[in-house]
Amino acid sequence: MERWFEFVGNHPFLFGLLIVLAIAFFAIEGKRSGRKVPPSEVGLLVNNHNARIIDIRPANKFAQGHITGSENIPFTELKNRLAELQGIEVPVIIVCDIGIQAGAAVQLIARPNFMRLEGGIQGYQAAGLPLVGAKKK
Repeated sequence: MERWFEFVGNHPFLFGLLIVLAIAFFAIEGKRSGRKVPPSEVGLLVNNHNARIIDIRPANKFAQGHITGSENIPFTELKNRLAELQGIEVPVIIVCDIGIQAGAAVQLIARPNFMRLEGGIQGYQAAGLPLVGAKKK
């Protein structure tokens, strides 16, 4: 650890460049995988802007519990339905397990009205929001 501080003290330009590159990387990566929608805003987008919710999890996971009104299009089928999805004009929220695969789907579809649910279904449940079809524990 002491050597790290010595390096920073001896090479402030390199350390500064490292910080700038790290910030740029995370900023670009965040934009590339789509805008994140917090679970608390899903209802507002659906009610006020007629947003559609597309759940890209496999059908068996979708059947175990999903957001009310969501449509299931498994990730493996997205390429086959790309033209149909790109034609949607209303806001679309893509849902997966934890939000990572939804980012890849948003990149694939490449339309500004497509967003991903922050934290995925797990984040939605962690926010205390209910799922349809979920078995009560």
